[in-house]
Amino acid sequence: MGVWGRGAYDQRMDAIPLLKSHRSIRKFTDEPVSDEMVESIISAGLAAATSSNLQGTTVIRVRNPETRAAIATLAGGQTYVETAAAFFVWCADLHRSAVACEMAGGEFSAGMTEHFVIATTDCALAAQNAVVAAESQGLGICYIGGIRNDPAQMTELLQLPEQVMPLFGLCIGWPDQDPALKPRLPLSVTLKEEIYDETNDRDGIRAYDELMRAYYSERTGGKLDRVWSEDMSALLGKESRPHMREYLRDQGFTFE
Repeated sequence: MGVWGRGAYDQRMDAIPLLKSHRSIRKFTDEPVSDEMVESIISAGLAAATSSNLQGTTVIRVRNPETRAAIATLAGGQTYVETAAAFFVWCADLHRSAVACEMAGGEFSAGMTEHFVIATTDCALAAQNAVVAAESQGLGICYIGGIRNDPAQMTELLQLPEQVMPLFGLCIGWPDQDPALKPRLPLSVTLKEEIYDETNDRDGIRAYDELMRAYYSERTGGKLDRVWSEDMSALLGKESRPHMREYLRDQGFTFE
């Protein structure tokens, strides 16, 4: 039996530079991604931590061009849903565990908010594992949150049973662009010690706003003058997908 400790990682590959180099890719080459590579990436994703071993993630690979075109339109005209070598829909899934519960002679308690939180967290962790696996092979990715523009239509397209929710799509392919890294908020704002101390957060956000102003200007050739705080005002200062609560209720997520 091996001895775990610092020495056990002497032969490790340093993943930190890879993680810090993440970018969303929206232009892909025509080169395919093999089924073997896809299976390796998805299995790496599903090896992520899972609360109580729920494994509340189901991944649906969509190959049909008509279905992908419909999803691209539904997601707001995101054409890379159609052009990426591979496209997946990641679902928070309590249906499968409900079946297992019944197989064991138990009774599934539908509508528990905590169960929904576990499944959505599981799904996000697994997807990000898969993203890191894909990027480690030189592939590019783009998450597609726009599938939640019409989750009922997504549910119909993918024939999802109750207790399954499509959380986001994921494009994977060989990059045909080299976009700049988007700056992140400074750790002085997002890493706290002991308590939620926001004493210097406004100064940190102001400094970050200027970084984002420069980023947007460089990315658009000076055509866009915008900062992060303005983005947040636009995002959070209006109604956002108000259909979501009704959809979740229709899918059996009643939140008790």
